[in-house]
Amino acid sequence: MSTTITASGLTTAEIDSFDDEPSPGVSWGAILAGAAAAAALSLILLVLGAGLGFSVASPWSATRETAASVGSAALGWLAFTQLVASSVGGYLAGRLRIRWVNVHEDEVWFRDTAHGLLAWAVATLVAAAVLGSAVTGLLSGAAQVGGDVAKMATTATAAAGAGAAANRDGVQTPYFVDTLFRADTPQPADPNDAQTRAEALRIFVNDMRTGSMGPEDVRYLGQVVARRTGIPPADAEKRVADAFNQASKALVNEQISAKQAADEARKAAAYSALWMFVALLAGAFFASLAALAGGRQRDDRI
Repeated sequence: MSTTITASGLTTAEIDSFDDEPSPGVSWGAILAGAAAAAALSLILLVLGAGLGFSVASPWSATRETAASVGSAALGWLAFTQLVASSVGGYLAGRLRIRWVNVHEDEVWFRDTAHGLLAWAVATLVAAAVLGSAVTGLLSGAAQVGGDVAKMATTATAAAGAGAAANRDGVQTPYFVDTLFRADTPQPADPNDAQTRAEALRIFVNDMRTGSMGPEDVRYLGQVVARRTGIPPADAEKRVADAFNQASKALVNEQISAKQAADEARKAAAYSALWMFVALLAGAFFASLAALAGGRQRDDRI
């Protein structure tokens, strides 16, 4: 009868001589050791990546292209970290596990693979528990900010679209309303100036909700501007119409920019999540493969 050397280093005849007693299929000590090594190495590499990133990224020279490059480099470093840490943790889990002397070779390979996968899973759960809030903030921050910007854009008033400001009295005087009351020659002080500007602002806000200014509002504001600045009523009405059109255009541009920023943030969040999924999946595969290699080396050396 021919004898065969198994993965455990024993012949089939020697294996048959053992009592058929069940042996533990999981070496939790090896799994926890591999997981601890993987988690610690992940932390070290993440800290190194953060240091390298802060050393090359500068807000003074940041552009959209450089931001995209930094983001791609960060995702690449995350994938590299996952592969290296998972491989080391899986290898240690396979190399440190107990010796299975009465187990078939295929079963040994399966258990080694499972040990690498479990080591990766434990390390991933530990990293998620320790760094979960930071990672979640990084992923959801851009999408949340983009959503808030889009929400503010859809509910923005003309004051926001025109770049509202506040003076010492706390009365809002947007830029485009201020342009209505400019005069080439100095005008006497008007005690009702603040009320006049506030009324003009309210008219702008109300009409910009509908997208057009009615002829009654144009005529009324034209009279107010003509009386305040001394220009002819026709010129005053034209100034009112031009200022309203400019304010409406500025608001539309701001809303478009906000929607574009929100869409870019959504795409960035989706891109990051997909690459993190790929990196984690690759980490699970390499952890299992490294554990299989570590287990075979352990058995071959005995």
